[in-house]
Amino acid sequence: MQYGFYINSAKCTGCKTCQVSCKDEKDTDIGTKFRRVYEYGGGSWQQTNGLWQNNTFAYYLSISCNHCEEPTCVHGCPTGAMHKRKEDGLVVVDQDVCVGCRYCEMRCPYGAPQFDHQKRVMSKCDGCYERVSQGLKPVCVDSCPQRALEFDDINVLREKYGNERDIAPLPNSSLTKPNIVINTHAHAKCSGDTIGRILNPEEI
Repeated sequence: MQYGFYINSAKCTGCKTCQVSCKDEKDTDIGTKFRRVYEYGGGSWQQTNGLWQNNTFAYYLSISCNHCEEPTCVHGCPTGAMHKRKEDGLVVVDQDVCVGCRYCEMRCPYGAPQFDHQKRVMSKCDGCYERVSQGLKPVCVDSCPQRALEFDDINVLREKYGNERDIAPLPNSSLTKPNIVINTHAHAKCSGDTIGRILNPEEI
């Protein structure tokens, strides 16, 4: 069993309700963001047949821990605090074992592990496994007003929606094999794109 997220970027309006509900559920401080909403965009004005035309684009991508198939955060943890649960594939951190070395934070290409400055150990999205064990969905999924997020067995999600996950600004999925599926926005760019940029770096 491996849980994963479906992210419908075509529906996401960037409202950040998912991010706020996560912070409320996990009671995190101001700087900690287990779920982040990227605003990615770019483009310019182009002159065609003597006319200046707008060629810009922008879209949103709501990302938390992707509970990767090959989680580099787990492989780099010297104490075993960061681990992948056998029963559901969710990657979680045992704060009683964590020594706060932050190696996991340095290794994760998605910025999922976050340092808890009060406890001096790592913290991260745990897929709301306690809610899931009660038959509920993660709070980010339940709170999305656009229903742009889903959570299920990753095989079920891939059967329904395919296997796209190489979308900018995310890195190439071959690095860690993230358990996500993305429905792309009409103007989405592939991972590695150099035309666009993250437009809200202070918010992620």
